Amino acid sequence: MGLSVKLPFGSPEEFLQKYGVNLTRGGIYLRAKSLKAPGTKIVLDLRLSNGDRLLHAQAEVAWVTGASGTGVTGMGIKFLQPDEASQRFLDSVAATLPHAKSDEPPLPANVGPAEKNPAAVAPVVPASQVEKPLPSQEKGRVVVQSAAPTIAAPAFEAPTEPPKRDGPIIGIDLGTTNSCAAFVKGGKPQVLKSREGYHTVPSILALNARGKLVVGHPAKGQLLTNPRLTVYGAKRLVGRAFESPVVQEIKDRFAYEICPGPEGDAAVRLGDRVYTLQQISALILREVRELAQLQLATPVSRAVITVPAYYNDNQRQAVREAGRLAGLHVERIVNEPTAAALAFGYGRKLSKRILIYDLGGGTFDASVLELNDTIYEVVSTGGDTFLGGLDFDNAIVAYLFEQFTAKTGLKFQGDRVAMQRVLDAAERAKCALSERTEARVHVPFLTMVDGKPLDLDVTLTRTALYDLTRELVARTIKVCGEVLAARNLKASDIDEVILVGGQSRFPLVHEQIEAFFGKKPAHNVHPDEAVALGAALLANSLSNADGIVLIDVLPMTIGVGLPGGRFKPVIPRNTTLPTKRSHVHHTTRDDQPELELTVFQGEGNGALDNEYLGTVKLTGLPKGPKGSVHVELSFEVTSECLLNLTAREETTGREVKVTLTTKDTPATVRQKLGDAAAAPGAPPAPASTKVSAAKLAPVPGPAAAAPPAEAKPKKGFLGWLKGLFGG
Repeated sequence: MGLSVKLPFGSPEEFLQKYGVNLTRGGIYLRAKSLKAPGTKIVLDLRLSNGDRLLHAQAEVAWVTGASGTGVTGMGIKFLQPDEASQRFLDSVAATLPHAKSDEPPLPANVGPAEKNPAAVAPVVPASQVEKPLPSQEKGRVVVQSAAPTIAAPAFEAPTEPPKRDGPIIGIDLGTTNSCAAFVKGGKPQVLKSREGYHTVPSILALNARGKLVVGHPAKGQLLTNPRLTVYGAKRLVGRAFESPVVQEIKDRFAYEICPGPEGDAAVRLGDRVYTLQQISALILREVRELAQLQLATPVSRAVITVPAYYNDNQRQAVREAGRLAGLHVERIVNEPTAAALAFGYGRKLSKRILIYDLGGGTFDASVLELNDTIYEVVSTGGDTFLGGLDFDNAIVAYLFEQFTAKTGLKFQGDRVAMQRVLDAAERAKCALSERTEARVHVPFLTMVDGKPLDLDVTLTRTALYDLTRELVARTIKVCGEVLAARNLKASDIDEVILVGGQSRFPLVHEQIEAFFGKKPAHNVHPDEAVALGAALLANSLSNADGIVLIDVLPMTIGVGLPGGRFKPVIPRNTTLPTKRSHVHHTTRDDQPELELTVFQGEGNGALDNEYLGTVKLTGLPKGPKGSVHVELSFEVTSECLLNLTAREETTGREVKVTLTTKDTPATVRQKLGDAAAAPGAPPAPASTKVSAAKLAPVPGPAAAAPPAEAKPKKGFLGWLKGLFGG
């Protein structure tokens, strides 16, 4: 069908001055009363107010707004094939358009030299600035007053003041591979659509050839062609120190460069700029926020954001900071399995014990909850932050290269682009084998040998895929068993198993769940959307005070390091939140002015077997003989599983200043523990622990599954590939 659009501009320059930057993204948004269904092919004709043609192209309706009868009505139009003149016009726009004002999150002053040509991002036109459509429509064409962007670049100015706490609250599932957002309308949660019409937004950010940052589907589109400047999987590393063992072990497995940030956290380098992973996550959250504003036709500055249940305190704080950088007031951080349980049980008046099995793109969580009408109580949780769909893809890649070597006698020696092509093909084959028994994996021109191209061409069967990934699925079942054992529960004590996360669709998962629990998993929720829908329901509850009660638990033990590298638990795993407990420490020298305590989170017996949260420095201590000054350090964990620390000197009751630093390297932490062991006059008995809130018995539980360590570290991206199959 033909769609002729009359623009309220008299010249191309006038139009480009306001909206031209958005044409470079491959589409345009048209406000219109007559909507066409997404996927409708059209011939688009854009004309100026004097009737002159501006652009003519074959196009497609990517998404619509206001179809439900509320909000702004309009269509996102994606250009498919412009005519020759229009293509020249678009090329000239891309080549000559000045950079828009950068709305990226502010980088700290010590990041490095300023970029000569800073990355520009396209401005988003708020709904309030879009003019109303003309009151009449001419026969055979839609007449509109403005063309707003369809796929604007991630644009935001770092907030100079806290976001306003008014307006709607949306729920956001910030995922490893995809993010999803939802809101409640008329008592029912609804998922927001991406600019391209999908229900999820790829959690990917890229620096494109024009030096612009792009987010979501446009960023995913350059994974195959420019993986070095395309960031994915940031969720696995956010909130972790660059020098931490976890980051050092896996940093070379990514195609992009992971480097130390200004505060010592893991960061990424794109071109001449260094971006913290909080900033990367903020740009993704900003994109989601803009989608919400566009579809709700109102400013959005409040959100409930979900995180893996097995995130530690530093990671949760990092996500909250990312929300702030995105211009959002984070009303609450909620665990993903808890949100999924809310989506499952909301409005059903259930009285059941359920297990949420959440296997996403990069993380796995398992939580047991007891549902009683509007009360959702987590009784046990566990997980693995390095187990997800990406690991299934990597197992397939290793197999594909084994087959390539077996057929050709050659080991893969390609570059990152070739590697990403294989990863992409592996993911598509994995998805296909959920419905078929075999799939062909064909990557043409994988590499060149003696000037001749070699293809990768392998037929992957479902049986082979099961053999490759059976151990990964077994790891998830092992975590489920540990979660049950932590509360002395049996598999038969679970009424229903709820599957969440895209990788939970895998048929082998269904088979192993049924074998372990003796029942088939439930299919009451959408694997990709359940977490966001649950977050939206919680957001709605916060606004309306409708009586939903969420009771969560601490996923990992929090404690302090002791002389010799020992670990003293302070708050055990699976303690009901919120809670507050105290740890008493003594001075080890006469007139000691300050104390230092290292804080860890995990289930290991030794301090260094756990995640390092930081070093607490207690200053301003009163003078006295060694051992006479007792300082009570209080650990308070909120319902969001966020840690707050306070301290007081027991004899006088005076408050002591508490400073938590997280920049230490593993070597520094080891030195602190060693120095503590060697300190003269150190008390032989470990520091005492006492409960200052409700008494909660320690809950013993096995350590969570950890990412497998390599026997010999492999340096570089290709080194990792060789390590996968013993090369």
